[in-house]
Parts: sequence; C-alpha cells; structure tokens
Amino acid sequence: MKIIEYPEKSTWEDLVKRPHLDLEQLNETVHNVLADVKEHGDSAVRKYEEMFDKVKLDSLQVSDEEMAEARRSVSDDLYKSLVLAHSNIKKFHESQLFTGKKVETIDGVTCWQKSVPIQKVGLYIPGGTAPLFSTVLMLATPAKIAGCPEIVLCTPPNREGKVNPAILVAAQIAGVHKIFKAGGVQAVGAMAYGTESVPKVYKLFGPGNQYVMTAKQQVSLHDVAIDMPAGPSEVCVVADGNANPQFVAADLLSQAEHGTDSQVMLITTSEKTLLDVQKEVEVQLEKLPRREIAAKSLDYSKLILVHDSDEAMELANCYAPEHLIIATDNYDELAEKVVNAGSVFLGQYACESAGDYASGTNHTLPTHRYALAYNGVNLDSYCRKITFQYISEAGIRSIGDAVVTMAQNEHLDGHANAMKVRIDSLKK
Repeated sequence: MKIIEYPEKSTWEDLVKRPHLDLEQLNETVHNVLADVKEHGDSAVRKYEEMFDKVKLDSLQVSDEEMAEARRSVSDDLYKSLVLAHSNIKKFHESQLFTGKKVETIDGVTCWQKSVPIQKVGLYIPGGTAPLFSTVLMLATPAKIAGCPEIVLCTPPNREGKVNPAILVAAQIAGVHKIFKAGGVQAVGAMAYGTESVPKVYKLFGPGNQYVMTAKQQVSLHDVAIDMPAGPSEVCVVADGNANPQFVAADLLSQAEHGTDSQVMLITTSEKTLLDVQKEVEVQLEKLPRREIAAKSLDYSKLILVHDSDEAMELANCYAPEHLIIATDNYDELAEKVVNAGSVFLGQYACESAGDYASGTNHTLPTHRYALAYNGVNLDSYCRKITFQYISEAGIRSIGDAVVTMAQNEHLDGHANAMKVRIDSLKK
C-alpha cells in the first residue's frame, strides 16, 4: 500500500481518483449482447449462459423443486443467520415508511403526496467468485415492505445449472416472486427488455462486475430505471492514535478481497497507527484464502497521514467513500462532519461487514465517488411519491389571478385561459 504523508490540498483530487478502466471495448461488447437479447429473448440468454457460464439450460426459471432442494441443503446455522439478518433489515427499512400529510397551502388549495410502490422491480445478484446471498436480503426486503407487486431476481447458475442454495433460501425468506438463471449482461438485458420467460421490469437493482454496471447504465438511457451508478467496492477508515491496528487492517482487507479493482484507504492522524496498520495488513493478508485478489486491490490503495481530525474528515468527504469507518475516540463528534459517504460505521466495533450482513442498514451503496450525489438503496428506492391537489372555488379565488398573470408573462396563453375560464365561471 502506498504511504502518503501530509499531502497538500492541491493534490487531493488526484489522491481520491479510483482505478481507471478502459471502457471503449467494454461498451461495445455490452451493447452487442444487449441488442442480441432484445431481439432474440430467451434463446440469446441461453446462448450467453452457455458461452459465459458454461452451462446449457433447458429452462431459465428456478422451479419449486429446486427451491425445496435448496432449503434442505442449507445448514441450520446459515438459515438462522439469514432469518436474523432479514429481521434486522426489515425492522430498519420499515422505520422508513412514509405517511403523506395533507397541507392547505392557501384557502381552498389542498396538496399532498402518496407513496406508491414500483409495480415491477428486477434484482441482480452476482454469483461468481462470491455468491452474494446477503444482497438478496438487502434488495428484496425493502421491495417487499414497499409493496412491489412483482419482484424478479436473476442470478447466474453454476456449470450444473444450479443456483447457489443460499441465494434461493434468502430469496424465499425475503419474498421474491420469480427467480431466473441468468447472469451478467444477458440478465440485465432480459429484465430491461423482457423475454418469453423473464418479465420486463421498471427498475433494476443490484451490484455486479464492470460488465453488469455498464449494462445497467446503457439500458437506463432508454429502457429502465436503475438504482444508482456504481463501480468496484471501496472503504475509507479514519483512525486516531488509539485505533486498534488489528481491527483497522481487518476492515481494509475485508473490502480488498471483494475484487482486484476494489480500493481501500486509511486516513490517520497518527504515524504509529499508520505503520502498525501497514504491518498488520501484511500479517493478515497471508491468512486470507482470497489473498491474491486482496493483494492486487492493495496496489490501488493508500495509507495517508494528516495533521489533525478536521483535515482527516475533509479528505474523507473529498473521497466520498462507499463505506466510511470512523475508528476514533471522538467518533460521535466526527460523525457530525460527514457530508459525503454511502454508509458510516462508528467506533472500534462497528466493522463494515456488520453492515454488509446483519446490522439492518442496506449494503447496496454508491461507489466511485457517486456518494457526492447519490444515497444507498432504501425504502424510497422502491417507491414513487405522486403529488395530488384539490382546488375548490375558494382556491380559484385565492390563486387564480396569480396563475393567469404568471402564464401570460411566460407567453403561455393556453395555460392562462385554462384558469381564466374557471375564474369567469364563478362570476356568473
């Protein structure tokens, strides 16, 4: 990991840059696969499953028998863990339920909002080097709470044509309606356009590799909404001289093992903490089964020494991380300074993996500095707020002249007339 001591503020923009990806060839490949799925439906999806996932599928949809088999094959410990995590995620997201309030803005004019669930949502769950059954809970639980009538899930099968059983069990616990064996770009295309088997959805959710992310962005231009733009996973740890180097190193490595293009960053006010964390990372890295992946991601990662906690938080906000861990004695004070982050973890014991699995917060978060403008998935992600207004005769008298005057001054005489005929009707 690269050590940077007391960087000048003029260098911060370069410091917070993520690993660069050459997207020209990627965009073309993704476009071609999406076009094929759009035109040929199920047959194209099966073709790419055979090409990329090395499996020949007769049917894309997961059967009831496969669901039952999955439940039998998941250990009791894992099942109990999934139920516990689901309970906490459900509890936290239920607290976000919206109740509209009618407001009389002026005499005779009443306005309000109603929260309406998106009717069809599609969830993408990666199933490659790490089958993310936890993401099923994170995406399907709020969709169910929101009341989405159709929740569709796509995830890649293995070479035997089977979906990871924990993914299926998590889907069953969280209330997914239909599950399909499809991964990568072809899965995104299937849900965006609809095929003979896979329903077309109105909004797509879920993480994935650079191909999945590019596919989501391409289909979002014309065909379907997406949760957020995203890229490789990342974490930033802000630590002081009393931070536990073992904990901090473990937090950095927990993100580094996600993928070779992940990025981790330590910002600390203590040179001793920086050096101790560096040594501890080397020790723990050797024990990780995914150490080759983690080691490559550490090439993009940084250990940064700053003067004080104010500077540390200013740099963290400039980085706008997906995950921000504040491992300091005064974490509550520094928490008030957070402006840009996907999800924040406070104190020595709030490891990022707690939020990934079971604390209750959502782990589907903006990466690649998108936290400057985007939030993570929450209950509102599955809803639209529709505005209503009722205007009585008194309301026409209250705002009618103002509407006519404003419309006329915008040279929109049709708008003015729509109000004017109502004003005139009240004079009769």
